[in-house]
Amino acid sequence: MKDEIVLVIGDKAWSSWSLRPWLAAKVAKLSFREEEIRLRQPNTAQHIARFSPSGRVPALIHGGLTVWDSLAICEYIAELKPEAALWPHDEKLRATARAIACEMHSGFQALRSEFPMDYHARIAGAVPSAQARADIARIVEIWSGTRTSHGESGPFLFGTFSIADAMFAPVATRFQTYGLNLEEFGDCGAAAAYAQSILEMPEMEEWAKGAATPG
Repeated sequence: MKDEIVLVIGDKAWSSWSLRPWLAAKVAKLSFREEEIRLRQPNTAQHIARFSPSGRVPALIHGGLTVWDSLAICEYIAELKPEAALWPHDEKLRATARAIACEMHSGFQALRSEFPMDYHARIAGAVPSAQARADIARIVEIWSGTRTSHGESGPFLFGTFSIADAMFAPVATRFQTYGLNLEEFGDCGAAAAYAQSILEMPEMEEWAKGAATPG
């Protein structure tokens, strides 16, 4: 179909970058067809190259347009579905939400490396390096600070769901997978409660079911 939107993603158990725009699209009630590619297979790169010029997932295809970066896809979804309000309406809050989303997009390399997303695994005894501990402490700071400021208007970082929440959703799954106690990183309860709110979203539960049965 000419106007069909296709979202190309990797295995839901592992592809943290795919989860981000998929979650934004689901919350925005965007109509799209999902194309899931098995990762860690001999022909994975060949399959991804059919859809994505970067050779990576996710990618969104809409008519003759291909968007191949998670945050860029989220921005495109926000433009397609303005009624979903995927960024805060207030310009200052919107700027802060974008800064937080971009920090997640470009940072936290130690956390990504040491604690990769593995949705249904439960791995005990993981000990973060000093660099990963600093990453986790910064995430706790972001989560606790935004929740303290905006907790009265909803369960998400800025009250209602935004792209900033989509960007941090895979981190909530990582903390669950590796059993990381956020109190060790300065959490007074707000960050852990936020992570639980993310995991209990109906859309996240839908993702979890897909993660149990790779495409």
